[in-house]
Amino acid sequence: MADQPQSYEQARQRLVEVVQSLEAGSVPLSKAMELWQEGEALARRCEEWLDGARATIEASAAGSPADRANSAD
Repeated sequence: MADQPQSYEQARQRLVEVVQSLEAGSVPLSKAMELWQEGEALARRCEEWLDGARATIEASAAGSPADRANSAD
């Protein structure tokens, strides 16, 4: 398995590469299983990053002055 990507973009790019390799069907079964496991881990990591970003945006939006003004009406 490759080193862990350092950013969302790197993880996503590596996931694309893994999927392309698997879709090509030109790797032996043992390598395909390794790639599949790596892809699953990358997909989970990307999802965690996106969930964190979503939570940050939602928290920021909930605390915005416009929201507080609207809730006071």
